[in-house]
Amino acid sequence: MKCENCTKTECSKKQKNDENQSSTRESVDTTEENGETSEFHKLAGKRVYLSDCLACERCVSEEESRRISQQNQKELFRIVNLNKKCDTSKHKVLVASLCPQSLPYFAVKLKLSIPEATKKLCSFLKSLGFHHVFDATLAADFSVLESQKEFVERYRRRNQDLQALPMFTSACPGWIRYAERVLGSQVTPHICTAKSPQQIMGSLVKDYFGKQQGLAPDKLYHVVVAPCFDKKLEALREEFYNSLQDTQDVDCVLTSGEIIHLMEQSNVSVEGLESTPLDHMFGDTEGADLARHDGSGAEGFLEHIFKFSAKELFGVEVEEIVYQSLKNRDFQEVTLQRDGEPLLQFAAVYGFRNIQNMIQKLKKGRFPYQLVEVLSCPGGCLNGKGQAQTESGIADRALLQQMGEVYTSLPVRLPETSAQVHRLYMDWLQGAESQKTQEALHTQYRPENQASSTVDFKW
Repeated sequence: MKCENCTKTECSKKQKNDENQSSTRESVDTTEENGETSEFHKLAGKRVYLSDCLACERCVSEEESRRISQQNQKELFRIVNLNKKCDTSKHKVLVASLCPQSLPYFAVKLKLSIPEATKKLCSFLKSLGFHHVFDATLAADFSVLESQKEFVERYRRRNQDLQALPMFTSACPGWIRYAERVLGSQVTPHICTAKSPQQIMGSLVKDYFGKQQGLAPDKLYHVVVAPCFDKKLEALREEFYNSLQDTQDVDCVLTSGEIIHLMEQSNVSVEGLESTPLDHMFGDTEGADLARHDGSGAEGFLEHIFKFSAKELFGVEVEEIVYQSLKNRDFQEVTLQRDGEPLLQFAAVYGFRNIQNMIQKLKKGRFPYQLVEVLSCPGGCLNGKGQAQTESGIADRALLQQMGEVYTSLPVRLPETSAQVHRLYMDWLQGAESQKTQEALHTQYRPENQASSTVDFKW
């Protein structure tokens, strides 16, 4: 059985727990507006899900598969053990970066507040041999700021550049892989060029922090703790590889669940762990308290870009964003109006069922949105498969609810108010508009399968 746009002659994906999956997934709309059976429903009827398709080993090259398999606890301990040997030429400085969407998972699992759970996690990682543990919210700040700046630039040139709008967000590697390998050149020019928070953190650690410590990039071993398995594949992208130093910006991604499993294997007592504060790029802790972005379960790209664009383009201060659900709660839109006329229309599209519905709108020319925040996991990043699913592959609803509650307990901080970000723009990047900023914080997304790039979208 092949999925809709598979270019392979055979698919070896083994479907597990099909009955359980079908009973727990939200109901799928079986018809489009014209009464025809939707493409997704045809797939669902055959029990082939696009979310499963992305995890199929046939979509991953043999070399990618080999390198993904190296991103595990065994490889981490290989590096740790090298640091214990006398040959200092093989020693590396271990750095961990914690994704903000992973922190609620640890809080629920450890039965602590997010700040306290983060301190316990920091203590555990340092007991393993990590030298520095950072909060990756700093990188997410950069990603949001660069994304909102790019949207305004695209909006202003929309009449001269047909590929300027709509703009799709670029933080979700599952969505990016689908866009590059299935949707192709009709979509990839519309993807925001800002790197994901993970990969900006990679640039920050291997470039700025490495120079700060007097270390070459290959002397740093950078591990990201993330809620999503797809982040492992993102870390391997060739544009994030330093050929001169033979090193990736992110050397290893471990999911939140893998870290908890490691804690369980180590028979760690939460009470026995010290409360160790996170490290900070500048050594001080001013303005370094844990905070979140607007939005629930995601990085808040839509909300920040919407508010910034409303003010920058139309002089409108948006205090609160009101979402309107369309087909379901994971396909929502936000509209800015003046005298009954829409000025901005954004959409949040989460989960591959809704991504397929979005693609249908593109094909039919029914696409009013200038920006879409696209995430492959229903409910957003908190529902990453690396932390929010049971062993049978079913989303843990109770866990998700708890994570959502503790996540929203964090105070909201606007990226533009971060003193650390402003300092890094000057000290690291020589200014927000510099060539160094473009190189360190942006990338390009290109179709990998031109044969699948022939869909005639009418934007």
